[in-house]
Amino acid sequence: MKNIKKTLRKTALICFVGSFFLISIDSIAQHRGGGGGARRGGGAVSRPAVSRPSGSSGINRPTTANRPGSNGSGTQISRPSTGSNSKIANNNRNSNNVNRNNTGNRNTNISGNTVNRNNINVDRSRDITINNNHNTVVRRNTVIYTRPPYRYGGYRYNTFHPYYFHPYHPYYWGPVWHPWGFFVATLAVTAIVVSVESTQYHYDQGVWYAPSNGGYTAVPAPVGGTVNNIPSGAETVNTGTVNNYYYGGTYYEKDGSSYKVVPPTAGTIVENLPEGGKEVTIGDVKYVKFGETYYQPIQVDGKSKYEVVLVEEDK
Repeated sequence: MKNIKKTLRKTALICFVGSFFLISIDSIAQHRGGGGGARRGGGAVSRPAVSRPSGSSGINRPTTANRPGSNGSGTQISRPSTGSNSKIANNNRNSNNVNRNNTGNRNTNISGNTVNRNNINVDRSRDITINNNHNTVVRRNTVIYTRPPYRYGGYRYNTFHPYYFHPYHPYYWGPVWHPWGFFVATLAVTAIVVSVESTQYHYDQGVWYAPSNGGYTAVPAPVGGTVNNIPSGAETVNTGTVNNYYYGGTYYEKDGSSYKVVPPTAGTIVENLPEGGKEVTIGDVKYVKFGETYYQPIQVDGKSKYEVVLVEEDK
């Protein structure tokens, strides 16, 4: 019986030692086969080290951001790297539009200014023939001349005041006034049509025009032309018998509620003469001539003025 127990103990001891030996051999085999491996049928014991390659095969972030599609389908919509350029392009288009508008306005303005410069600076008085001499006829004054006339070349030049020379300086009545012979392409909306002896004239703010060469030319005011208003800058002058209203070389008389163009009256004194006159020397006297009307330089109360001369044939 004792022998049987001893035998069983030896057998158990041998089995225990054998099992331990087998386990040891298996562990050694596992260590030798690579510690980073994974057991079959189970989870990974340890994660393998992952190294990111430096080459293009690695995980690279795109330089352009990707957004999922708006429909949530996962479709990737790449934002182009030229998005900012698109904005610049839009801005350029807007800038071009602005520039085109500015250019158009500038061209329009320049064109308008060019027309105005032509209207102001171009003097075409020598290019046309003024056939209206109605207002160059001087009306005789009822007052008797007390001074002897100046005689020269078979004519008598009658004045009430002695000759006193001073240079002729044309007077400027403002931007809306133009001298005889001045050409304009168009007239202001304030211009009105006035018919005198079956001839149509255009009147605007003290200036009379006649159609000419596709536009209008400033002409001497036609005697008998009647308007309802004259410029506020018109000067009252005394002819010796009645008051006249003088503006821009034209004389008006009150006719009821209107103003009628009349010829200058001999002996009338005015302080200013408009542009368009010519200094002419007759003998020892230098007159200023408008059409056929002569003005003699005089001095009244220390001021330089002009007197309408009555010219008669010396018989």
